[in-house]
Amino acid sequence: MTLLRDHDLARAFDHASRTYDHLTALNPGYRTDLQRSARRLALPDGGAGLHLLDLGCGTGASTLALLRAAPQARITAVDASAGMLRRALAKPWPTRVRFLHLTAEELATAHESEGPFDAVFAAYLFRNVTDPDAVLGTVRALLRPGGRFAAHEYSLSGARVHRALWSAVCRGLVIPAGTLTGDRALYRHLRHSVVAFDTAPEFAARLSRAGLTSVRVAPVAGWQTGIVHTFLARNGGPTTTGEPAL
Repeated sequence: MTLLRDHDLARAFDHASRTYDHLTALNPGYRTDLQRSARRLALPDGGAGLHLLDLGCGTGASTLALLRAAPQARITAVDASAGMLRRALAKPWPTRVRFLHLTAEELATAHESEGPFDAVFAAYLFRNVTDPDAVLGTVRALLRPGGRFAAHEYSLSGARVHRALWSAVCRGLVIPAGTLTGDRALYRHLRHSVVAFDTAPEFAARLSRAGLTSVRVAPVAGWQTGIVHTFLARNGGPTTTGEPAL
């Protein structure tokens, strides 16, 4: 199968935005796992005085997770899908949260004044971009020295049992749900993009090659163990005095 990319993928998400929150709500632990990954950034003082970036925010589930992990922080959330952003904007947010219709690359080139950010959170983003290394370069350019990074991503462990479980869930639940809502192409993309993407050790190595430091990988709980992981890192540089190490 040819994976959806760039504008084709954004259009698919535009269409799926109508039912996206309902479908993800059927996934046990979906929001809990996002919140756990955001908390693993270990941002001090509730995020007071910090500016955070939610890269690939979708309908705002990851933004909410970040807000709960750092309720005092200022958050900029961006996404390439106008439809997903409309769903996010329809929800209630404090004034310190704002949304922008941009790709990661556009944020880096057209909105240089946005950074540097103290932390970047990216949920379900990297397996969907054409050039993950280029986006990681953007992340480094947007992060302050010592800034924190967390990716919450479908990245299989490499064990056969986890690959088999993912395929079974897609055949039995994900693809049929997408067929019912008219979004079969997007959910077929979901299945194949996960299989085609880096394993967890491979993605951790990609982060190190990109120049991020203190890289570590943490599993999520429940049925997605070995399928979804949190990836944590820093943008080199010194850590601020009093901040806990990742």
